Amino acid sequence: MTRPHETVVGDQFGPRAQAYVESAVHATGPDLEALAALVGAAKPQRAIDLGAGGGHVAYLMARCAAKVTACDLSAEMLNAVVTTARSRGLANIETVQAPAERLPFADATFDFLGCRYSAHHWRDFEIGLREARRVVQAGAPAVFVDAFSPGSPLLDTHLQAIELLRDVSHVRDYSLAEWTRALFLAGFAVRAVRTWRLRLDFAPWTERMRTPELNKRAIRAIQAAASSETRAHFAIADDGSFTLDVAMIEASAD
Repeated sequence: MTRPHETVVGDQFGPRAQAYVESAVHATGPDLEALAALVGAAKPQRAIDLGAGGGHVAYLMARCAAKVTACDLSAEMLNAVVTTARSRGLANIETVQAPAERLPFADATFDFLGCRYSAHHWRDFEIGLREARRVVQAGAPAVFVDAFSPGSPLLDTHLQAIELLRDVSHVRDYSLAEWTRALFLAGFAVRAVRTWRLRLDFAPWTERMRTPELNKRAIRAIQAAASSETRAHFAIADDGSFTLDVAMIEASAD
């Protein structure tokens, strides 16, 4: 059976929607605090959470924006967002199902864009960013948060291998150089970049995606055979837990 990439993503995340709403990794973080300050200062009329997932950016935006659109490829994810928003008394969140590469919005619809832990699943990274630029107003803030590749081929190959084994819908963790170039080509100006390291415990990291046992063993085999440089960079522990590089890129639409 063959499936287009969008179906692969939907099949991966649909059954795990509630897990992503409840995930501590996704529900908390220094980036959410920083993003809250940016949204509070901007007070947007209409904001978009692009690749909303569990909706954590949308819930945050809804406290300051007049209206928030949570856009995601997975209908099940969006259903979880609707339920969670209702339980939190957030009546200004709407949901729209669409891939990042084909957004069903008019040009310059939004005056704030947030995109968190989504771009590494997009079929076409550069097209997705161009669509993001198209739907935001000139001068509007756009904030992208994602894991990033350290850039070194040695480390990059290791990262992409374990990411794909854990989640078959994974496409790529891009380097900061790739992010900067793609944002520039899409029509964004990068204003600030913050980076930090995120510790991922192996058991919940794989359980959240229901990674098959065979793939878990393959990940552990790759980790066990990794070079000393790779083990040191990712701080790989005996139980498979490791540390990931994460960036928050603040941009504006030129």
